Amino acid sequence: MANGQGATEYLVLLAVVLIVALVSVALLGFFPGMASDAQLTQSKAYWTSAQPISIVESSAYFLTSGSTGTLPYIRMRNVGAYPIRITKVFGTGGYASKFWISSLNNISDYYYMAPGEEKFFGSLSMGGSRQFLYFYTAGSSDGMIVSGATSICGTSSPWGTLAVPGFGFEYVEYLDNSQQITKREVGTAPLLIKCSDSSASQ
Repeated sequence: MANGQGATEYLVLLAVVLIVALVSVALLGFFPGMASDAQLTQSKAYWTSAQPISIVESSAYFLTSGSTGTLPYIRMRNVGAYPIRITKVFGTGGYASKFWISSLNNISDYYYMAPGEEKFFGSLSMGGSRQFLYFYTAGSSDGMIVSGATSICGTSSPWGTLAVPGFGFEYVEYLDNSQQITKREVGTAPLLIKCSDSSASQ
């Protein structure tokens, strides 16, 4: 009798666990573009420790100009032993080799970084400097658009998550013997950034 009751209780408990799991999956599917706190934390930890280009600060906003892209703020640091020059920024759908500051500029002309130096893409409201690079789910390569995002920021709250698999950089590394080597740093983890209200980026 006790064995039968134990088996019944086990089956009831198992059914409750399965129902909770199904509800969780349904809720996650109901909010597309939303990454869990754990996923965001893992992505941040990965990109903070990436080498030689680490991401020390990031945020993202939906574009308010009627476009379907996302404007990120990404502050990078050269944590390597040698100077580098970033030449391209990658997503799975393509790369950007240019950015907008007051006109279209080559990334390679501006993003030279000595060891320990930091540079950023986006809008730095404190200094009034705007160095724009955009993220889209699709778009043309060799411009200021990084395409291949699986989700971008939404137009209303909850604002969603910018998710960019295959995110990374192409850069030139300057060695001590004056040798220059072109390399790529492409993450094994996607870049995930929790989105905010676009008014915060102005």
